[in-house]
Amino acid sequence: MAQTVNWGILSTAKIGREKVIPGMQKGEVSRVLGIASRDQATADATAQSLGIPRAYGSYEALLADPDIHAIYNPLPNHLHVPWSIRALEAGKHVLCEKPVALDAAEAETLLAARDRTGLIVAEAFMVRYTPWWQRVRALVREGRLGRVAAIQTAFSYYLDDPTNIRNDPSIGGGGLMDIGCYAIATARYVWGAEPVRVASVIERDPAMGTDRLTSAVLQFPDGHLTFTCSTQLSPHQRVTIMGTKARIEVLIPFNAPPDAPCRILIDDGEALDGSGAVAEDFAVTDQYTAQGDAVSRAILGEAPLEFPLEDAIANMRVIDTVFSAADSGRWETI
Repeated sequence: MAQTVNWGILSTAKIGREKVIPGMQKGEVSRVLGIASRDQATADATAQSLGIPRAYGSYEALLADPDIHAIYNPLPNHLHVPWSIRALEAGKHVLCEKPVALDAAEAETLLAARDRTGLIVAEAFMVRYTPWWQRVRALVREGRLGRVAAIQTAFSYYLDDPTNIRNDPSIGGGGLMDIGCYAIATARYVWGAEPVRVASVIERDPAMGTDRLTSAVLQFPDGHLTFTCSTQLSPHQRVTIMGTKARIEVLIPFNAPPDAPCRILIDDGEALDGSGAVAEDFAVTDQYTAQGDAVSRAILGEAPLEFPLEDAIANMRVIDTVFSAADSGRWETI
């Protein structure tokens, strides 16, 4: 078996160009061999700017290349499942951007394709591959915080451009799908459990129809996640994990810089101004490099895939229920 996975990038999407591709290119067992666009000139220019050897003028041409072992799919949300299935049917493993589908029912069709082809499909929640999030989970599990009964998450940015795909509800745009999914995924990661019911409220943009402000309470077996996400508030992100003995703050929980250390704070609460908090700093880590290599090692058979497609579907079910709880105005069971 090959010692390196040759990746093809399905589109010239911004997240791929600016974050994922540069991260994967630094990987030990990941090689970005090709990139596809619907236009050959765009593919050529992007490949040249990023130092990618091959460029394709269609997605089909990339999928037809026998030297490509796996594809990364950063297409708009409504194209995640269709093109991931086409990649699987072409014999390629898949790393698909989050959220993996428009809803859990659609995600189940991708699961069927995975089972039919026997290939790997992973959802691109890169944060779970970082040493700071792994340390947070370890501290919780070893009891450093006591009984962890509450997690509070805030994630926001400001984007009111109606032409941006994140503001088109017909293709899966809106705050919950784009960034609220991180709050859900990280709480499930920390507790190692699934929530049982949800209450939520959503404010929609009157012109675009997207959920621009979503707040929810998720009841887990051991505690509550409360989160707020927004596409029309000042940029902010923070996760606070609260236990009976101490709390942890993850200072840059999601968009961690690839070229600077990251920090968590552990605070027993003796000083209410936070002056007693103990900081733990982590060496520079590109979370997209870590993600790419983790999936590549699973493809190579060197390590199991820690977060298979079933995990992505579980996260999607929670997202579906946040929407339905807002519509009903009641607690909804997942």
